Amino acid sequence: MTAAGAARAAGAVGAGSPLRIAVFASGSGSNFQALAEAIRDTGIPAEIRLLVCDKPAARVVQRAESLGIPAFVFRPKEYASREAYETDIIGRLEAEGIELIVLAGYMRLITDVLVQPYYGRMINVHPALLPAFPGVNAIRQALDYGTKLAGVTVHFVDGGMDSGPILAQRAIEIREDESEESLTERIHAVEHELYPLAVRWIAEGKVELDGRRVRIRE
Repeated sequence: MTAAGAARAAGAVGAGSPLRIAVFASGSGSNFQALAEAIRDTGIPAEIRLLVCDKPAARVVQRAESLGIPAFVFRPKEYASREAYETDIIGRLEAEGIELIVLAGYMRLITDVLVQPYYGRMINVHPALLPAFPGVNAIRQALDYGTKLAGVTVHFVDGGMDSGPILAQRAIEIREDESEESLTERIHAVEHELYPLAVRWIAEGKVELDGRRVRIRE
């Protein structure tokens, strides 16, 4: 089954309507903004129905407000466990009929409470060419290692550390005079192009997930 098909099977939205998306973010929200603008400007058959954020003061909350996108903002310390606040999140996702979760700088570990019901319907973007340099500080890891290539990976979330099936990758060459700041800026530019493209593929029913293999159909 395609990723979009799995989303439709689990949701209550008709196949002819835009794919309903929730974006999870914790920081400035540049990928959130890029996706929202790509949907608006390039005809991706999707709509961001909800922002989920664990930091009330994060800039992404302001971005969502300016775009007219509802936000579910919570404080993790007010809950007894990750599982407790994820249960609340799922309630909001179900109320909005969310079909695809897009992680965009969401800095919380995700438990099986959320992963299991949304497996195949949750994607993440990582600033490295996985399986190299998973986890935090991936750009610094690449520079310290001395690799000649960096890049971006979009992958499905399986509960491991950046270990899910790979949907899309794009490489960029590391320059001789590269700094962490300059490489970060270049990688973010790639993310802002590749992530909306991956969402388009899913929304258009072109993505087929078969175990660890992900096929993009023409």
